[in-house]
Amino acid sequence: MMQDEFKDNYLKIGLKVSYYRKLKGFTQEQLAERMSVATSFIGQIEAPNIHKPISLDTLFRIAKALEVPPHKFLDFE
Repeated sequence: MMQDEFKDNYLKIGLKVSYYRKLKGFTQEQLAERMSVATSFIGQIEAPNIHKPISLDTLFRIAKALEVPPHKFLDFE
């Protein structure tokens, strides 16, 4: 199934969102507010038990809100 193909990558992206958010001292609510999205949306992206594919637009918006270069979220080394 196509959507499962990159499941691990989306999980890693979610963990990185959580990591950089906490590094900046933001709550999920604060990040959601900066992006004008629901807090639950951020929660779904970060949750390790939820498979939440996100668009590049969303990734770029997260990166901008956290002031982190977008490539940092895609570095799986």
